[in-house]
Amino acid sequence: MDMPVLDAPATTAVGPTRTLANFIAGLSLGKVDAVARHAARRHLIDTLGAMIAGATQDATRSVERALDLAGVMPGLIPMAGVERRYDVLSAAYIGGTASHGLELDDGYRAGSVHPGGVVVPAALALGAARHSSGEALLLAVIAGYETACRISAASHPRARWRGFHNTGTAGVFASAATGSVLMGFDADQVENALGTAASSAAGLFTFLAGGDVKRTHSGHAAREGVMAALLTEAGLSAPRGALELKEGYFNAYAGGDTGEVDYRRLDLMAAGGPGLHSPFAVANCYMKPHACCRHIHAAIDAVVDIVTAEDLAAAQVERVEIGTYAVAASHAAVGWSEMTTAQMSFPFVIATALLRRRASIADFGAAERADPAVLALTGRVHAGVDAECEAAYPRLRAAKVVVTTRDGRRFDRHVTEPYGSAANPLSDAAVATKFMELAAPRLGETRAGKVLETLWAVDGLADVAPLAEALAA
Repeated sequence: MDMPVLDAPATTAVGPTRTLANFIAGLSLGKVDAVARHAARRHLIDTLGAMIAGATQDATRSVERALDLAGVMPGLIPMAGVERRYDVLSAAYIGGTASHGLELDDGYRAGSVHPGGVVVPAALALGAARHSSGEALLLAVIAGYETACRISAASHPRARWRGFHNTGTAGVFASAATGSVLMGFDADQVENALGTAASSAAGLFTFLAGGDVKRTHSGHAAREGVMAALLTEAGLSAPRGALELKEGYFNAYAGGDTGEVDYRRLDLMAAGGPGLHSPFAVANCYMKPHACCRHIHAAIDAVVDIVTAEDLAAAQVERVEIGTYAVAASHAAVGWSEMTTAQMSFPFVIATALLRRRASIADFGAAERADPAVLALTGRVHAGVDAECEAAYPRLRAAKVVVTTRDGRRFDRHVTEPYGSAANPLSDAAVATKFMELAAPRLGETRAGKVLETLWAVDGLADVAPLAEALAA
């Protein structure tokens, strides 16, 4: 099929920041193809489900307690899955944290970023506050995804090897873009909001050493991006060209001082490569069928396929050898002392998949992390870098898996597209099922079902504020 081209070509006279600002300010639903529109609805539904289920997680509760300690007063803005009403900024922060609380939020492979957990809470909070239409909300989501994905793809994996977590760093620009659309900014205002957001980009991979701070990265980005848009509306001036300046985001977070990248000439809207069915990034993001780090999903798919097809009991497995790309292989040394680290750990996740043939939310609790049956298998899991998988990354998130049994049998799989990717997507029915499984325990079956029906037709709403209320606990 012939696909439309993103209407914001980069030139040597217009840098990537202005190119992005022009794109955001000039975006309308009429310019968005049907595939991308439908993908935006799907990712809105998927992210809201993750937010509702994540609202009761420890990290989300900690944020709410911290806001109480800071003296934050009750407000008027509802947030998905949350009982209390807050101001716009606090609601976005809580919603973003909740979205990332269970490792079930979506992502963009080329940028190793989780856009939904930043964009959707910002859009919902600000959209409810401003009584935005469903069309405006959907457009803001599309703009936010485009921003998160293009900026992260342009800097990945260089930013990752410098220790930065793209969800927190690139995500702040996405939230600013989301707010810019809902506020009706022109290109000058959008560039100003992006320039303000640049000073709040934050998020480190220190979470691999333990703790639960990773959950707050999307919350911080959601809040600070909205704040950048509000500061722009309030008249605060910001530098132009914040992405490509010598002291700007790309050089600071992803390097460029050695001369291998001239970010001033970057074609930002092409970062991440062409889409499969649409040029819009939201149509090329993945959804998670497994409740853990996406870098491990290809290996999970391979292991579950092997043990299911061959009807292997976990006790029969002598060794699991996994060859993958370097970013994923770095998770081979991660422990499982907390839920966060367990969801990042190759040994724990694959041991779980061997034993239970799944990696669901229920498999990462304290009791599961201490289960002797799982722990006995972790030492049999070995992951390292495979040259072919490394060469294909980030175009592909591949894994080669070999399972050897105690009686000498050997089974292998090569997974290039984990389940949930744009090339191997969840069906609409699977998206709906995932939402109901996550939302119904919190909202009740009837209300969750009505909300889901509304979300499939969200662009027909005159005002999204009632929807936001229906999503709150």
